[in-house]
Amino acid sequence: MSHNELISNTIYFVKQQLENAEGGHDWFHIERVYKNALLIAREESCNLQIVQLGALLHDIADSKFHNGDETIGPKIARAFLETQDIQEQDIVHIINIIENISFKGGNFEKKFNSKELEIIQDADRLDAIGAIGIARTFNYGGFKNRTLYDPKIAPKLDMSTEEYKRSQAPTINHFYEKLLLLKDKMNTPTAKNIANQRHQFMENFLSQFYAEWEGEK
Repeated sequence: MSHNELISNTIYFVKQQLENAEGGHDWFHIERVYKNALLIAREESCNLQIVQLGALLHDIADSKFHNGDETIGPKIARAFLETQDIQEQDIVHIINIIENISFKGGNFEKKFNSKELEIIQDADRLDAIGAIGIARTFNYGGFKNRTLYDPKIAPKLDMSTEEYKRSQAPTINHFYEKLLLLKDKMNTPTAKNIANQRHQFMENFLSQFYAEWEGEK
């Protein structure tokens, strides 16, 4: 099996798996993360095939939509990879990426590190900030029927992983509990440069949001 066939097979599999996914975690999210990962990988010394497969499979079964079960995604990814022409050590690497990529609140520590994980993590985080990050946040808030904003409910910045998962806070709070924190969590120079601009866009959005909320010009 050629490299191109492997990537094509993976794309086809992921598209099928995410056919009915929520709009912020669908195939188009995967495609954007994939493109971001390729962009970053050009500037880094890495195993490109691991980056490609990890990016494509990183959100195959997001735990948010499976009652918080973080084991489903890795299981689905492994079952697929075992049908492909790929070495076991590479499968293990990709599964480690899937298990360690997500932002889970302030107290989560990664148990695995690699350059490929850093690249895919950056690519995923870039899709959570800026204009698309704002759109995805409100899309998910609507999916969960959350309020836009409640001045009486302050953001909670010291949540445990479990508190973060269970949070039902207004959507605006998510900016302070996650999105505005991502700029300083980027791993690679390329991602840091992109994140600075997207972070500023979110800051501008929030300023405009509060002005309109208060009925200001």
